[in-house]
Amino acid sequence: MSLKRIKLYHCPLTRSARVKWLLHELLDADFEVERVVLYEGQQYAPDFLAKNPNHNVPVLELETEDGSVTTMLESGAMLAMLADAYPEKALAPPPHPATRGRALYLHMLHFATTWMDMMLWQIRCQTHLVHESERDPHTLQRYRKKLEREVEPQLVRQLSRTPFIAGERFTAADCAMGHNAEWARAYGLCQSDEVGRYLERLQVRPAYQKAFADRDDMSVAPPVAEGFPGFPG
Repeated sequence: MSLKRIKLYHCPLTRSARVKWLLHELLDADFEVERVVLYEGQQYAPDFLAKNPNHNVPVLELETEDGSVTTMLESGAMLAMLADAYPEKALAPPPHPATRGRALYLHMLHFATTWMDMMLWQIRCQTHLVHESERDPHTLQRYRKKLEREVEPQLVRQLSRTPFIAGERFTAADCAMGHNAEWARAYGLCQSDEVGRYLERLQVRPAYQKAFADRDDMSVAPPVAEGFPGFPG
């Protein structure tokens, strides 16, 4: 697929930030970004729902040379697709031939964007998004405990072996895992020295700094405690 135009629908600090980060690694600033203000409920506007019925970000539009547009909704799939689309940037081990490095890369990419993501989202919902009357302290404690006892030890074990999450070199998997590590630390998790040093290695990257330059435009907690349009019902 030869890409002519890339457009990302983005809200700071959310999962779209990991895609924005990889795009900066690959293309510097040669892509379009449209801000979606989640706390104002812009994700529920009819024109946005037509693009993404899941009413969230990221949304990625890929236009090819023939003018056709492919829309993607899953951040992990976006990272995998984009890294493979620009093999000259060497941000993913090549798919062929099959190697242990490719297997570790895919494992860590999907571990971050599925298993770890799910736990972090439950923690965020139960802490900040669900109305107090509907919160379940057992769910919150369950996933905090699983992150502490199951997830973080796996990260520490890998980061004690290699400087990046999938080996000696930075890859697209670090865009996912680095974002998740920061997300976890915002909730008092993943406080180990190994994770801290890992984040320091990531934070000096120019693409990281560009991707997160808008972090002050988004707060972890909604600006209104209840009834804000970003998470109805």
